[in-house]
Amino acid sequence: MEDYGYRNQVVEQHPEPVSMKDWLVTLLIMLIPLVNIVMPFVWAFGGGTNPSKANFFKAQLILAAIGIVIWFLFAGAFVTSMMRNY
Repeated sequence: MEDYGYRNQVVEQHPEPVSMKDWLVTLLIMLIPLVNIVMPFVWAFGGGTNPSKANFFKAQLILAAIGIVIWFLFAGAFVTSMMRNY
């Protein structure tokens, strides 16, 4: 029986977009202290999350890391300048 090469084709499946209800639940979860530190990692790197939601939280974690590095650079420069005055 011939399959005409159809077996080798990959069918692209696009996930459903994240609904407004899902985003509202996400935002409400992000309002809870301590949970809002853990859940971005779960949504970014855990399985079963919508790819657009996972990408959003990966980007958010990258921006947070950049912000923390910049904060430490400015804090270090401030502390260094204060130490020179004493």
